[in-house]
Amino acid sequence: MSTTTEQARQTLQPPRGLSAVLNYASASHRRAAALLVAFCLIAFLPGFFQIPPVDRDEARFAQATKQMLETGQYVDIRFQDEVRYKKPVGIYWLQAVAVKAGEAVGIPHARTTIWLYRLPSLFAAIGAVLLTYWTALAFVTRRTSLLAALMMASCVLLGVEARLAKTDATLLFTCIAAMGSMARIYLMQRRTPEREVGWKLPAILWTAMAAGVLIKGPLVLMFVGLTALTLAIADRSARWLWALRPLAGFAWLILLVLPWFVAIMVKSGGSFITQSVGEDMLAKVVGGQESHGAPPGFYFLLFWVTFWPGSILAGVAAPRIWQARREPGARFLLSWLLPSWAVFEIVMTKLPHYVLPLYPAIAILIAGILEGGGLYNKRWLVRGTAGWFAFPAVVAVVVVVVFVIVGRGLGLLAWPFAAAAAIFGLFAWWLYEVDGPERALLRGIVASVFVAVAVYAVTFPSLPALFPSALIADELRDSGCAEPRVASTGYYEEPSLVFLLGTGTRFTDGMGAAEFLHAGPCRFALVDARSERSFVQRADAIGLRYAMSQRVDGFNISIGRPVTLTVFRSTEKP
Repeated sequence: MSTTTEQARQTLQPPRGLSAVLNYASASHRRAAALLVAFCLIAFLPGFFQIPPVDRDEARFAQATKQMLETGQYVDIRFQDEVRYKKPVGIYWLQAVAVKAGEAVGIPHARTTIWLYRLPSLFAAIGAVLLTYWTALAFVTRRTSLLAALMMASCVLLGVEARLAKTDATLLFTCIAAMGSMARIYLMQRRTPEREVGWKLPAILWTAMAAGVLIKGPLVLMFVGLTALTLAIADRSARWLWALRPLAGFAWLILLVLPWFVAIMVKSGGSFITQSVGEDMLAKVVGGQESHGAPPGFYFLLFWVTFWPGSILAGVAAPRIWQARREPGARFLLSWLLPSWAVFEIVMTKLPHYVLPLYPAIAILIAGILEGGGLYNKRWLVRGTAGWFAFPAVVAVVVVVVFVIVGRGLGLLAWPFAAAAAIFGLFAWWLYEVDGPERALLRGIVASVFVAVAVYAVTFPSLPALFPSALIADELRDSGCAEPRVASTGYYEEPSLVFLLGTGTRFTDGMGAAEFLHAGPCRFALVDARSERSFVQRADAIGLRYAMSQRVDGFNISIGRPVTLTVFRSTEKP
């Protein structure tokens, strides 16, 4: 990894356009931070407020938080009557604070306003980008650190997680804080072993680890532990680990985590350990939990999409990165990346976001090699990888296809943004060998913004059929009932229904739906096509008076299949 000063920074061509912007912003930390925050807002906000609750994980997290607010019980975690002990409490507390703040400033229907629950993810994603910049400063120059942070801000996976009310963006924030502080300690000890590290960096490290444990359990400990172990083996020495203040630090971590752990153990009677460790963590290791199994190599293949546009330079940077593996900076980053990546590839359960905390290491490695002008320049490899800058053109085609299939239209409003993304991507590809990899990457970063607008701000909000729960909620909101009660049948048992329609939402069959309506007024039954016959038969048998309110045709993205729901309303008199 290059460690040259700003004055010695190499530029192959005079700066112009996007490169000039990068130069201007990198003149000070304040400018760099301002550019990163502005870019994150432009990249993450499209669709943030408009997209309804997404099934299933987001809606489950949001509903569990909503129940905390409804009951005032902030230790126990539940989805309806079912305990939810797979994850610790941290994200629920953060979401609850966001919703409480929304209520305090007078946001209507705050508890069913999904973007309030997304705020912790948004802030954490922005913070993660800023921390990537801070971490990179330990390895490379200010300008190169800014480029690494922009790679993170523009990557597809972080853009997704910034818009979802779940744990992964927040976990990323804690992981980068921990790894960035540990990197500084490690490099400081390698260069001047006699130098006193002090308490500031260890405090950041252990506080971030404690926060990560409260967000998603022991994952952050795995990242830190495997990195430290790998470095100790590679260096044949573990003396630098004492600079982490392990005894005091571990005591501090326990002090922060233990109160809630004791509280939940008392509340759950020990079932928290059974569910979080036995039914969640170990189940993921030995089998593909919830049909999310995949063979080794899954993350490697997915990386080229989820880390786009930075992934394009990974192939041409990899040979030089490996050559630099004995340098302290590259050694630390590879120790952060490779052992944990191997673990995730081996574990049977695989989801795209699991490897997100490893992406900052990749971004810094690529940026460092780019800074030193050391990209592998074999013509066949360059031409084979640069073509992936045309990824936005693929997205544009997909957008049109989705509109045709789901929306029964062409999605004309998305076309200008998809076209702009495709143009920037194609220019990045065509001019790669003329203008160089940095300018190609910057064009890809700009293209990522247009992709975000086309997909999140235009496509998803323009396809209400993708969100049947929101359509039903709108219908019931105009029903004239102050507190409508709802039952749903068949395959449509999605958490978003519970979040939008109330904790008391019931999932049943056709016969159960008829009996539910018979119990009183202001009741609605969502009956799918398979259950409609049994519903009608049972309604006739019990003398139920009912009326059809609406028929909803949608697409259940959780299971990837169309869904038709008939909304029946009770006409029973109180």
